[in-house]
Amino acid sequence: MLLIASALVVATSLYILFRKFISKLSPTSHPLPPGPRGFPVVGALPLLGDMPHVALAKMAKTYGPIMYLKMGTASMVVASTPDSAQAFLKIHDANFLNRPVNAGATIMAYNAQDMVFAPYGPRWRLVRKLSSLHMLGSKALEEWADVRASEVGHMLAAMQEASRAGEAVGMPEMLVYATANMIGQVISSRRVFVTKGKEMNEFKEMVVELMTTAGYFNIGDFIPWLAWMDLQGIERGMKKLHKKWDHLLSKMLDDRLKSTYKSNDKPDLLDSLLANHDDETKADGEDCKLTTTNIKALILVCYLDCFILNPEFDPIHKYNEFNLQFCMHMQNLFVAGTDTSSSTIEWALAEMIKNPSIQKRAHQEMDRVIGRERRLLESDISNLPYLKAICKEAYRKHPSTPLNLPRISTDACVVDGYHIPKNTTLSVNIWAIGRDPDVWENPLDFNPDRFLSGGLQGIEPGGNHFELIPFGAGRRICAGSRMGIVIVEYLLATLMHSFEWDLPAGSAEMDMEEVFGLALQKAVPLTARLTPRLPSHCYAPPPI
Repeated sequence: MLLIASALVVATSLYILFRKFISKLSPTSHPLPPGPRGFPVVGALPLLGDMPHVALAKMAKTYGPIMYLKMGTASMVVASTPDSAQAFLKIHDANFLNRPVNAGATIMAYNAQDMVFAPYGPRWRLVRKLSSLHMLGSKALEEWADVRASEVGHMLAAMQEASRAGEAVGMPEMLVYATANMIGQVISSRRVFVTKGKEMNEFKEMVVELMTTAGYFNIGDFIPWLAWMDLQGIERGMKKLHKKWDHLLSKMLDDRLKSTYKSNDKPDLLDSLLANHDDETKADGEDCKLTTTNIKALILVCYLDCFILNPEFDPIHKYNEFNLQFCMHMQNLFVAGTDTSSSTIEWALAEMIKNPSIQKRAHQEMDRVIGRERRLLESDISNLPYLKAICKEAYRKHPSTPLNLPRISTDACVVDGYHIPKNTTLSVNIWAIGRDPDVWENPLDFNPDRFLSGGLQGIEPGGNHFELIPFGAGRRICAGSRMGIVIVEYLLATLMHSFEWDLPAGSAEMDMEEVFGLALQKAVPLTARLTPRLPSHCYAPPPI
């Protein structure tokens, strides 16, 4: 503690002198955006609390839609309205194509060689292209529709069995297992949650450890002067854990090369990555190849995307010796479009249990379009406008990533008359945009009808309408946005069509409190009592 206190005293003195020196050397004709002054060294970090998206939304009411904050020694700008988000993510998109790199991205993601934090350039475009062709694009989504249908079948069978036994169903686990298996098969032709015993337990323990480590506030990320000391030991723990993951990923690649890892003959994402594999990578050029390290980094991110929404992986309330709450880096290297699926579905189901009239209307639409003699198909969804409106309303009121993945400015620029310095981190408060009373009438109400008529009727969550950007926007919009939308609509529609939803016996009302983390989760995970609406054969598990 004495060492930490001494280091902080020295850092505080240097910080004050540095700020005074820079302010004299850097005059500009445009002012910085307004914002809170914060504190020496730590800046505005202590002001954010354990719900940063809420704290920043409140600040925006005082300082305006574009705010400037010091986060340790780093500069950050926050956009909190559709117009300000459009200014950064569309008009100035080219200046915010890269992401700030932290210790987690450097150590765990192979020096930021994954698709989330990799620098914008030829190799990033190649990985994005391959992922779109073989996993995330429209054609790939069609090709893997049978996998989604099969995994939904497994989920429905388990849920019907629980309802027959009179048991309440815990939805987070059901949703995470289903989405994890969907994505796992697309990545490497393997159901993630099917292996039993020691191997599976070790895998889950590694995921828990990584998610917990990612949730720590790492002083060195915000105060680089202290990074070399690794005062909390976080980086030492990351390096140890990285070795475990590297061993597992190396074995996965070796097994695939030996043709012992696949369960079917359909080409998957790993096949396409290995087809573009080369141990020697060109420094420049659009024809660059992927190294083994590139492939490991991408697969690591894809697999971990499947798990971070499970409430048992809870890195949220982890504090350091200074009691400074973790904030911006909750949006870390493992967030992508497919991550939003489970959380969005859980919130939508909770809202419909809380609002029975919405559930009744959704059932009426489905009974009219589909009936009750068969399971819902993905092709039915285009004929369910009210269901699609429910999904949009869930994206608006309960965005899974309330603060988008951060970007960083390549050069200084002027946005809406404000000077934005070079190397300034950009954060868009998606949660605040979804509750902007200048855009949404009665924004705290859950009202799908707002998307069925009037000026909001044509709004879609794909990144072109800045009133609704759950996946971000611009060239670095979440790569998995299409898959996320498909999974949310298909799973939610199937669950609503298959069951009537209610609170478990003895529960008085639905708890709708939020908790900030890698995703914006329900503070109390959803547990529901289900009543089947379809014939028994509709819940039969798929053939093995």
